[in-house]
Amino acid sequence: MLRAGLGRRSCRCGGGLWRSPCPAAAGGSASPRCPRALSAASPSNGGGARSGGASPAGASNVKPLDGVKILDLTRVLAGPFATMNLGDLGAEVIKVERPGAGDDTRAWGPPFAGTESVYFLSVNRNKKSIAINMKDSKGAKLIRELAAVSDVFVENYVPGKLAEMGLGYEDIKKIAPHVVYCSITGYGQTGPVVQRGGYDSIAAAVSGLMHITGHEDGEPVRPGVAMTDLATGLYTYGAIMAGLLQRYKTGKGLHIDCNLLSSQVACLTHVAANYLNCKIEAKRWGTAHGSIVPYQAFKTKDGYIVVGAGNDQQFVTVCKILNLPEVSKDSRYKTNTLRVQNRKELIDILSTRFSEKPTIEWLRLFEGSGVPYGPINNMQQVFSDPQSEMGSPPACTYFVLLLNSNRSRDLNLKGAEHF
Repeated sequence: MLRAGLGRRSCRCGGGLWRSPCPAAAGGSASPRCPRALSAASPSNGGGARSGGASPAGASNVKPLDGVKILDLTRVLAGPFATMNLGDLGAEVIKVERPGAGDDTRAWGPPFAGTESVYFLSVNRNKKSIAINMKDSKGAKLIRELAAVSDVFVENYVPGKLAEMGLGYEDIKKIAPHVVYCSITGYGQTGPVVQRGGYDSIAAAVSGLMHITGHEDGEPVRPGVAMTDLATGLYTYGAIMAGLLQRYKTGKGLHIDCNLLSSQVACLTHVAANYLNCKIEAKRWGTAHGSIVPYQAFKTKDGYIVVGAGNDQQFVTVCKILNLPEVSKDSRYKTNTLRVQNRKELIDILSTRFSEKPTIEWLRLFEGSGVPYGPINNMQQVFSDPQSEMGSPPACTYFVLLLNSNRSRDLNLKGAEHF
């Protein structure tokens, strides 16, 4: 038996079964197109199922967020990424999805693992899923009941949308004053464009990230992964942790406002500071850096290597490895400021030398030098690297709860299925 452990109150629903396929509707009906539950459990824990926020035996195994319950109404990437990380720390995450279709990303593919979108699986480990039609009065009532026994409420709807259903912050605050309520939007809660939907690429464009990404003389480029969504997810993750600490001190919940635009603008760091303080307009540098030289990728005989000389001594070491002692002594390259001013001439010299040897030989020569360096790896190389294997993610299990609002409700769960 799996017990969701929703504290003082419980619901009996759908015969109390954790089942697959997912999801049947609360205030709606299941569709034959419903996705299936999938576990990505690794051998490290025998592929066993997590039981919500229940702590493993032994105090040393207690996770930081064991016992914390999170009601997750988010979809796509930023919100699910944040709640997945909270789940990794032991929180019990109940993901609310649309009846029949579920999270939009369930349909994003190929590739698929069986019938499941790999994209969806990548940001939804350590969660339980429940399908609820929130537009139905029974579904909205169930959300309020779940919120009342949760510690955190996370949503990423357009501002005002949940309030129309009686599920906005002020509504939830009345029945659950202790809840840390977090809203994730494209543009925040106030301002002229808050009603616009927020997607990563749009926010990356509006925030200036695309303007500074790409080849120096090329067109703006979208980063290879949704960095704006991921950065927002990490800000959200940290804000929720801080909110829980504040509630611990005050006994009161609060409303957290996270959004894609603000998160990405905050991540512009020195690029934004250059403009705000010196009115220097940003530009694209490819793999290079506007304020540090050399710090970029160099083409080798058979691939690429990235090398960064963050100080003058490291630059001298780079020149020694490349057997270019005269370059380190050249007055044009004595300091980083001078190297930035004479970037083109210096990079031409270094590039010519790097092209003479294969990547593996350069890696051997730089090993132990104290200079930051590394190859540009493809995915096969990333996941066969011994260092990458040391940081593999924990075992994870994804559950789907079949909920029927027409039954008495109880999250006393039998028939768990994980595979």
